[in-house]
Amino acid sequence: MVRFLNAYFPARTLFLGISEACLITLAFLAAVIVRLGTDNASLMLGYENGFLRVLLVSAAFMGCMYYFDLYDSTVLSNRREVFTRMILVLGTVCIVLGFLYHVYPSLGLGRSIFLSGLILVVVLLLAWRRLFLLVNSLPQFAQRALILGDSALAASLAEELGARPELGVRVVGQIADFASRNGKPAGHASGEPVEGFLKLVQPYEADRIIVALGDRRGKLPVEGLLELKTRGMRVEDGAELYEAVTGKVPLDSLRLSWFLFSSGFRVSRPLLLYKRMLSIFLSTVGLIVALPVMAIVALAIRLDSPGPAVFRQKRVGQNGKIFVLYKFRTMVNGSDQDENLRPATANDCRFTRVGRILRRTRLDELPQLFNILRGDMHFVGPRPFVPNQEQECLEQIPYYRQRWAVKPGATGWAQINRGYCATIEDNKEKLAYDLFYIRNLSIGLDLLILFQTMKILLLGQGSR
Repeated sequence: MVRFLNAYFPARTLFLGISEACLITLAFLAAVIVRLGTDNASLMLGYENGFLRVLLVSAAFMGCMYYFDLYDSTVLSNRREVFTRMILVLGTVCIVLGFLYHVYPSLGLGRSIFLSGLILVVVLLLAWRRLFLLVNSLPQFAQRALILGDSALAASLAEELGARPELGVRVVGQIADFASRNGKPAGHASGEPVEGFLKLVQPYEADRIIVALGDRRGKLPVEGLLELKTRGMRVEDGAELYEAVTGKVPLDSLRLSWFLFSSGFRVSRPLLLYKRMLSIFLSTVGLIVALPVMAIVALAIRLDSPGPAVFRQKRVGQNGKIFVLYKFRTMVNGSDQDENLRPATANDCRFTRVGRILRRTRLDELPQLFNILRGDMHFVGPRPFVPNQEQECLEQIPYYRQRWAVKPGATGWAQINRGYCATIEDNKEKLAYDLFYIRNLSIGLDLLILFQTMKILLLGQGSR
């Protein structure tokens, strides 16, 4: 895993993206040379901004491939899905570049060059993807991992690593019981010699050991693990690996000491100042740009159904403080005024005709810009819930109060990874993402969340 902007990305997926960007650029450079010849191609690329025009095409391709989830783990290994989405990418690129060339003709590469490059890109990308999938699935190109422990975390890690070959890790075994004959952990300082633990591990020929014990007190084979580490084997903490692989913390295996001694969960004053300044800037710009749209939306709501255009609702903010959240009304007036809020369903009968459109396009969220401007929320942070939902989650989900450590946000790490939540189990998983965000809070992570939020808004994902 590669850490970038305080988030984790599979190294193989990053390599795939970088290699495909290079292939696309080379394909169009080759098309320029073939269509114009070496001398004219040199002139065009060097003195007529030809290279920048090629890079523009490559950027359009990579942007569309990202937006169509061609680097998502659930899509990577599905050949049919990759082929279908690749066709969508080609169509979208042609539309986007066609519009751009119409507005700025000087950016165009020429019809013959573009078509030649397009054909070459299709051939190269499909062939490269097939080769990548083949190599990625070969066990000899994956690191062999041995899991110590039989906890829920161990089971989750085994499942996650098995389902994602792009991580380059293959689980070759799991040792649940490594106690020696005297009942003490093999390899423990007070137990049998280290060789007892080494004999247990040796048959697996592992490259790395993942420690995922439910309770380590008196059970962790410290001496044996240290011996293996000095021999070059990688020893990893299961909770940290799970966090890197999934982008969320393992709630079921957390302890209070983890909150106290782990890195993160401390927001510096400069970072708070940055978040406030960014929120003020983005909300101000957003209000200036969106005011005409908001006026039209408000008029449409009033014409569609009786009641106010703007809906006010109590939400829980930082440190459990109650504030009033503003949204455009999407339900029949009076259907959502009581304290016992019922979560919306996909085909909720409470939605108005305009309300369904607003929710699908997320335009109902625009009045929250006022909340951000006045300091109730940041642009990025955990999603605020109504008091009765928060109280229910607080009573049933461990460590839920830690979610209130920062101001809520209009978008956040949990929103872009988990989507809409309706049940306690949904909110439990969402908390796991929120805690990951709070622990890794940074300027880079906020920018990454905003970038991915734009993708979700454009594709209309996760709305309800």
